[in-house]
Amino acid sequence: MSPEAVGEQPEVPESERTAALAERVAEEAARTGHTVAVAESLTAGRIAAALGAAPDSGTWFRGGVVAYAAEVKRTVLGVPDVPVVTATAAGTMATGVRGLLGADVGVAVTGVGGPGPQDGEPAGSVWFGVTVGSDAATSHHVFDGDPVEVLEQTVTRALELLRDAVATGHAELGDPVSE
Repeated sequence: MSPEAVGEQPEVPESERTAALAERVAEEAARTGHTVAVAESLTAGRIAAALGAAPDSGTWFRGGVVAYAAEVKRTVLGVPDVPVVTATAAGTMATGVRGLLGADVGVAVTGVGGPGPQDGEPAGSVWFGVTVGSDAATSHHVFDGDPVEVLEQTVTRALELLRDAVATGHAELGDPVSE
């Protein structure tokens, strides 16, 4: 029996959800005048691709850095010599990309897609960092699923955090990042 037959909402495909969230970021950026930059590790450019496909992205999306290797996180984004799946790494990546690309809002993701653990972190462990002006915050989530599902959930959550930060002008998502 289909979901519609029992009164449930059909599940929205991840690509549609991602596109809708990126459009909301675009709407909020147009409304507030904020510019956006992203630093990605685990997601390898998927967040940037979603934002680049959103309406009028050339006016508000400054760009992104895919820092998959720890050395790139350190040399390009300023991450200190700490494990790269941590609050410190995520917060520093967000601050680093915002400064590097001259954006008002920076968001970063670093994590373990799986299937196995990395640096003592379980598969699905993801740290998010957001910076807006002098506000900086991090949050952690452990997603369930296979590596593809972890990536999809990470992109969705990052776009939600970005949408909220652009809309409010604040990075309020969990633990403050010490600078």
